[in-house]
Amino acid sequence: MLTAKASEQSIQATLRNVPPALREKASKALTLFNGYRKVIVAFSGGIDSTLVAFLAKLALGENAVAVTADSPSLPSSELKEAEQLAEAIGIRHMVIRTEELDDPRYAANPANRCYFCKKELSLKLKELASELGISIIADGTNLDDLQGHRPGAAALAEEAVKRPLAEVGFTKAEVRELAKLFGLPNFDKPSMPCLSSRIQYGQTISPERLQRVEKSENFIRSLVGVKELRVRDHGNLARIEVGKDERQLFFDEILLETIGRKLQDFGFMYVSFDLFGYRTGSMNETLISRP
Repeated sequence: MLTAKASEQSIQATLRNVPPALREKASKALTLFNGYRKVIVAFSGGIDSTLVAFLAKLALGENAVAVTADSPSLPSSELKEAEQLAEAIGIRHMVIRTEELDDPRYAANPANRCYFCKKELSLKLKELASELGISIIADGTNLDDLQGHRPGAAALAEEAVKRPLAEVGFTKAEVRELAKLFGLPNFDKPSMPCLSSRIQYGQTISPERLQRVEKSENFIRSLVGVKELRVRDHGNLARIEVGKDERQLFFDEILLETIGRKLQDFGFMYVSFDLFGYRTGSMNETLISRP
């Protein structure tokens, strides 16, 4: 990967095999980054922020910094992966600590919980940006992310966090396609929102609850080669969601018994398997009034 700002010739070589429509959007994104001069990329290690970090590094070299927020709601494996990805891209990487659990408004887990998390993140990033002499912060929001229940987007907008992917019109599918063409190793990685998103609205978020969700998901992954997985926390009840085409992997009585017993050891009283399988933001279904 590139270790300094790429020359125009190198950039064109990087974009040579990209289809025209995607090349145009990538070029527009690079123009945005050049206009930033210096930038902090809010870097979760997901595919969206990875593409932003790659493009920022391509355009700005050492003037691009990837910053990952470490908090109790971030699985430890995600932080390690973010560090590895930043090293592969060749971008300077920093880790900051966020303390959203100290905010009682966040810990109470209301429907707008993500607002308080993103506000905390934005303010911490702005503090670091000031120390580094950087005025621009960018994240990995794509065009699809602007749809649906997204209270965190309001907090980011209030703090003037840039959305280069959304600004030039990248959809999630286009992000994955371009990332694959660039050889980014996580181009097909499933979305991995924070652990707090597994906890039912109104149930208090605590380090213990986050830990039992993380341990539950790690245990299930150790037994089953599952790609999409969420263990939803409904208080005494754990609701296991897996990809719709992966449900058959769990149709084994001994396996189900093993998972159930272990999740009880982690603190759940009841363990259920969601027959509908994984779907994005299933906790938001409780916010929708049904006829």
